[in-house]
This record gives sequence, C-alpha cells and structure tokens, in this order.
Amino acid sequence: MFSDEEFYGGCVFSLFFLSLPTAVSLLFISAPYGRHRRGGWGPAVSPPVAWCVMESPTIWLTLLLFPHGKNRRNPRAMILISPYLLHYLHRAVVYPLRLLRKTPGAKEASGFPASVAAMAFGFNLLNAYLQSRWVSEYADLGESFWLRFCGGGAVFVAGAAVNVWSDYRLLDLKESGGGGGGGYRVPRGGIFEWISCPNYFGEMVEWLGWALMTWSWAGLGFFIYTVANLGPRAVAHHNWYLEKFGEDYPKSRRPFIPSI
Repeated sequence: MFSDEEFYGGCVFSLFFLSLPTAVSLLFISAPYGRHRRGGWGPAVSPPVAWCVMESPTIWLTLLLFPHGKNRRNPRAMILISPYLLHYLHRAVVYPLRLLRKTPGAKEASGFPASVAAMAFGFNLLNAYLQSRWVSEYADLGESFWLRFCGGGAVFVAGAAVNVWSDYRLLDLKESGGGGGGGYRVPRGGIFEWISCPNYFGEMVEWLGWALMTWSWAGLGFFIYTVANLGPRAVAHHNWYLEKFGEDYPKSRRPFIPSI
C-alpha cells in the first residue's frame, strides 16, 4: 500500500508527465470545441453545462478534502486556498451563467463534445486533489508565507484581471455577431492590440502567481500544464483569425505573448 505522501508524489509526477504529450498533441490536433468544433468526437452538450460540470471538481473536491488536512484550521491555509476557489467559482458558476445569457442559440447549445468535457473533468479531479491537499496538509505556512503570498498574489490578480476582461470582451463580441467568422468578430482594444488570446495569457499568468504563492511542485506543475494546454490552443486561435479575416486581421499581433 502507498502512503499518502507517496500517492501524492505520484500524482505530482503525473501532472508533470502529462504536460509534454499534451502540448505535442495539441500542436497537431486542436481541441474540438468553440471555434474549432468539428464532428467525430461523439455526442455534444450545451457549453454552459459542459463548463459547469467539468470545472466543478475544483470546488466540491477541494471542499471535501480540505477539512482532512493538518492545516485545516490554520487561517493562512484558508487564505491561501481562497484565490484558487474564487477562480473556479467564477469558471464553474459565473462564467457558464454568463455564457448561457450571451449565447443562447441552438448552435451553441449543442457545441461541446462530451468526450472533451470528460477529459477535462478527469484532469480537474487530479489537479483539485493536488492543490487542495498541498495547501491543507503539506504547505509551508511559516515565516516566509506572507512574502510568497503577496508577491504571487499580485501576479495572480493581474492575470485574473486580464483573463476575465478578455473572456467577457469575447462574449460581448460573439453576442453582437457579424463579421466574416460565423458569429465571431475581430477583437480590438486593450491587450488584444498586441496578442490574439489575452484570455489564455491571463490564465497562464494567474497560475504562475499560484505557483509562487504555494511555492510547491504541485503549483509549478499546474502552471506548466496550463502553458502546455493553452499555448497550442492560442496558436490555433491565432491561425484561425488569420484564415477567417485575412487582411482585416492585424498582422502585428502574436498568439499569446507580445512580440513573440
């Protein structure tokens, strides 16, 4: 039988191990949802339902595991887990509700493959276990806690602001329709003037901040996996914009990192 620490370490290794094949596969096969939706991936569900269900383990599993760690009554542990929970409260509840209100059409209602949602659900089970178990059981909450939390927290908040603003800007554009992209329009303003996918860039910055706040292998693994997952998708989005809008799309924009 594995000890809890050995099992946890194996899960951390799995998170790092998954990053490379995820990045390589997504460079050749775009995940088939949103603007990259295509047939052959089985039955589909409403995107708001998919987002809610597949992101939900980050909330309920965290709340189930947290009370069983030795740090469960430590105020610093509660403060540390809060940004993680707030991000996913937005992602699993607020964002799907806004998505439902902004894109109620029949095409959107059948646009998210259940198979992709199931894979995301599985990843979130693994990641929620790692992040919540680290904070509740293994985290160093000693003298350097506030320095790490404040420094990483500033990075996290900056990333969250970019991520949320960009997501809602894209929803507003899609609601208004028009353009040559089947309901999509060229996003403009703010950081969109430099990169095609500031929402993905913002989320990468968020989890970099989380890695700094937790100062853990689990946090670092999550950041690396986020880049491995969202980086190729940002490149696919950028190429999609260039193909759909041609000369109307600014050639100076980069996929997700300015000037790169």
